[in-house]
Amino acid sequence: MRVDCLIIGGGVIGSAAAWWLTRQQPGGRVVVVEPDPLYRQAASPKASGGVRRLFSRAENIEMSNFSIPFYRDFNRLMAVDGEAPEIGFKQQGYLFIMPPEGVAILEGNARLQRSLGVQVDVLDGPALRRRFPSLHVADIGAAAHSPEDGCLDPNAALQGFRRKARAQGAEYLQDRVVALEASGGQVRAATLASGQVIQPQHVICAAGTWNAGLAAMVGMPLPVEPMQRHDHYWECPAGIEPLPFIKDLNGLGMHSWDQGFTGSLVDFNIAAGHNWQVDHGYFQRVTWPAIAHRIPRMAELKEGQSWVGHYDRNTLDGNMILGNWPGRVENFHIAAGFTGHGLMHAPAVGRALAELVLHGRYETLDLSRMGYARVPDNKPYPELGIR
Repeated sequence: MRVDCLIIGGGVIGSAAAWWLTRQQPGGRVVVVEPDPLYRQAASPKASGGVRRLFSRAENIEMSNFSIPFYRDFNRLMAVDGEAPEIGFKQQGYLFIMPPEGVAILEGNARLQRSLGVQVDVLDGPALRRRFPSLHVADIGAAAHSPEDGCLDPNAALQGFRRKARAQGAEYLQDRVVALEASGGQVRAATLASGQVIQPQHVICAAGTWNAGLAAMVGMPLPVEPMQRHDHYWECPAGIEPLPFIKDLNGLGMHSWDQGFTGSLVDFNIAAGHNWQVDHGYFQRVTWPAIAHRIPRMAELKEGQSWVGHYDRNTLDGNMILGNWPGRVENFHIAAGFTGHGLMHAPAVGRALAELVLHGRYETLDLSRMGYARVPDNKPYPELGIR
C-alpha cells in the first residue's frame, strides 16, 4: 500500500495531525495505524484535561495561545453531518502556586506570558486568600492566576479529532507497526502485525509511551519513557467557592469536574514502565493529605473512582520532541515526550506536523527549538519553574 503519510498512533496527537493533513490537502492518502481503537491503554483519554498558557518557554505559550481558542471553537470545527461534539470546555482559570524561593521565577515567567498576550495576575498570600478564601496560603510565596485558561474532556477531544479526520478521508487501521525499513535517509516501508506492508512518503510517529521503541527502528535514540500516574475523582460536602485548575508546589494538580473534583499527585520518582495496576490506597496515603493541606475544607470528602494513566515522559528536559533528524532520517517525524502537555497542545502540534509533511518547514509557529536535534546534541530545553 502506497500512502502520502503514515501516522503511527491514533491518539489525540496523531488524530490532530490526521485532521490537519486531510483538511489542508484533500485527496491525499493519510493512513493512521492504531492497535487499540478503544484506547484502553492510551494516554489521551486518561489525561487531566487542563489547557493553560502558564509556561516559561515562548513556544509552549504560543501553542496554547492557538490551541485554547481552537478548543473553544471545537464543536464547530469538528462537526460531521451537522452533529457537533461536546468537549465540556470550561474557562475556569488556572492557578500555579509557588514556594517563596520560586517567586522570582514566577514573576519572570509572568512577564514573558504578558508579553505574549496572556492575562495573568501574580498574587501574594493575602491577595490569593482574598480571591480564593478556601485555600491555605501560609506556606506559599506567590501564585500566578490565568483566568482565561481551563479544562476540557480529553476523550471527547480525541474522538472529535478522530471522527472528523475520518470524515475528511483519513483511513484508520486497527493494526500495529512491527518493523520500519529505512535507507538513504528515508523510511521506505512499514510492516504491520497483520503482514501488510505500507510504503509511505512521510511518517509521523505519535505513539505516545511507545514512541521510543518505534524511533529505535530507524536508529533514533529517544529519551522518552512511560511514567505511571494515578488520577482520582472525589466529592466534597463542604461549600467551596468556584476554584481554578490548581497546580500546587507539592505536585498536586486538581480541578472541579461534574459534581465534584478530579486530580492527582504525580510521583516523578516512580520506576519507568507501563503499570496498569491501580493502587487503591494511593489516594488516602498520598493525594488526600495534599488536598486537605491546600484546601482544609476538604479534610472531609467522599472518595470516588481512581484510575491509572501514563505520561510519555521526556527525561532530557520534559518538553516535547518534534520533527525529523535532518541529514539522517528526513521523512520520519517524531511527536513525543509531551510529559502531560499533549492534549493542551494537540491542535498546534497537529498543525505543525502537517506543515512539516506538506511544506518541509514550519509556516505559522517556529518550533525549531523543540526539534529532535537537541537529543543527540544533548542540549536540554526545559521549562523553568514549571512541570
